[in-house]
Amino acid sequence: MRVLAIATHPDDETLGCGATLLKHAAAGDEVHWLIMTTAHGGQWSEETARRKAAEVDTVTRAYGFRSHRQLELPAARLDTVAFDELIAPVREFVAAVRPETVYVVHGGDVHSDHQITFDAVMSVVKPFHMGTLGVQRVLSYETLSSTDAAPVSAARTFLPTVFTDVSPYLERKLDIMALYETETQAEPMPRAPSAIRALARYRGATINVEYAEAFMLIRELT
Repeated sequence: MRVLAIATHPDDETLGCGATLLKHAAAGDEVHWLIMTTAHGGQWSEETARRKAAEVDTVTRAYGFRSHRQLELPAARLDTVAFDELIAPVREFVAAVRPETVYVVHGGDVHSDHQITFDAVMSVVKPFHMGTLGVQRVLSYETLSSTDAAPVSAARTFLPTVFTDVSPYLERKLDIMALYETETQAEPMPRAPSAIRALARYRGATINVEYAEAFMLIRELT
């Protein structure tokens, strides 16, 4: 199976589906990574931007991604980019990878970059395009401090419908998250290790396993 994880910012994929990606890799699946944004000088210092770029390289090796691409779109400023400039590179990468399963950030997240990413991906994988692109299943994942911070509304609430037992992979997920030194948070913040573990434990309890990751099934072709 070919799997594609689409992250708005580096670390979204690890927070939302990192253990699931490790499970895919252990099963022999091809795992690919698309990052929508890059840290830019207007928001971060050159040194921080350099460190973030190095973190992406380190995380790529840690997962053993078959391929990855980081777009040069401005982090925290996707709303300044023309929508067609977002769609084109996503379509290009999806067409090249032809993933059967796509994981993407949740469209109801509080971060506008996440909302825009979701909308761009949905434009690419419209039902009548999915077969041509090889996509059979699209799932959205939850990102701590973004999904849980969204306003309460029926349209934006994350309501998981798919759960994956990731008990053997949770510790490795935490190890990889620690590689994001510019992104990790101290206790008791949402992206601290105990919070990541607590969410996995809660999702696991839902399906009677130790740890799980949860997803919303957006669309599936059978």
